[in-house]
Amino acid sequence: MAYLETVQFLFVSLYLLAQNSTSSGARDESIGIMAAASSRVNLRLHLQRVVGASITQTLSSLSAEFSLIPPPPGTPLVSHHPGRSGPATVIPVPVSESPLLTPGAPPVWFSGVPYAFGNTDSLNDSGADALVDTLEKAGEGLWAGSQLGLVTGFHTLKNSRVVFAGGVEIFGDEYANKALPDGAPSGNEKFVRDVAAWAFRETLALRIDNTTHHRVGEEAPSEKYTTNDQIVYTAHISAYDPETSSWKPYSGITDMQLEFTMLDPHIRIALPPVAGEPGKYQVQFRAPDRHGVFKFVVDWRRKGYSFLQTSTTVPLVPPRHDQYPRFLSAAWPYYAGAISTSIGFFLFSALWLAGDVEGKKKKGLKTE
Repeated sequence: MAYLETVQFLFVSLYLLAQNSTSSGARDESIGIMAAASSRVNLRLHLQRVVGASITQTLSSLSAEFSLIPPPPGTPLVSHHPGRSGPATVIPVPVSESPLLTPGAPPVWFSGVPYAFGNTDSLNDSGADALVDTLEKAGEGLWAGSQLGLVTGFHTLKNSRVVFAGGVEIFGDEYANKALPDGAPSGNEKFVRDVAAWAFRETLALRIDNTTHHRVGEEAPSEKYTTNDQIVYTAHISAYDPETSSWKPYSGITDMQLEFTMLDPHIRIALPPVAGEPGKYQVQFRAPDRHGVFKFVVDWRRKGYSFLQTSTTVPLVPPRHDQYPRFLSAAWPYYAGAISTSIGFFLFSALWLAGDVEGKKKKGLKTE
């Protein structure tokens, strides 16, 4: 694992199947693997019943990073249901529904160790998805029922993918060719293909190619906007096509939203795909009547898919002194009041100045 200590990773995926490890620094190995995951390196890790002490410590440390609780050493998953011939540690497990798995997949054969999900919120924050879980009561206490996980996928904050599996046998040819108790073929082969394609970012991989914004009637983006401007925001999204190993425009998202935020979202509006233009999402909205530093924010997260996140900062300024309207239709009552008061004042002044003054005193002679 020494190659993980380099600053620049020369690979995009890591598949850890080592049964033994000669390194003595298990903690250093786990730190190196987490550094790889933080650098957008995809990981696929397998827990084993009997492995070297160093690799066991490494996987235990990694499990704690993802809030997974491994069982005590040498504790395989045991189930006697459904009834079948063969050891109780080789179990046909129903496949739970997940967007990254083929719908209607038959049960898969599993042999290995389970792990429990922790009670912290890190699972939800990391976007964990239990691909296969035990639906039958296989024991007592913590290691029983739907609290057990056998194959679990995670999305890291860097959009890399991590898969924990409780054993390597589920990915082998023996279980892929092994029939189920009812005689039907198992779903191991299809399951392995789906999980591997997802773990190595070949399916459900999305990205934002670019985003643009401008005023209505303009083409070039503006460095700043004025309150109440009509703004057009556009995003171009593509999906990875494993058949051609290329990125192609993708218009399959119907629930994406755009937020125009300043601390809190002032506007939250749907960002729909544009008909006839693959990969293009566009929306028009009116800027709020409040100036400040705003952000165009797109934050789309769905189970199994690569999350889409982008942020663009723009200032929103009040109108200039010569941009205000000269007359406001809503202010006509105030205009009428001011005009009527002025007219009344002039009429009163004219009548006062032009009218005759009555009751003049006449000088008379003094009488004796």
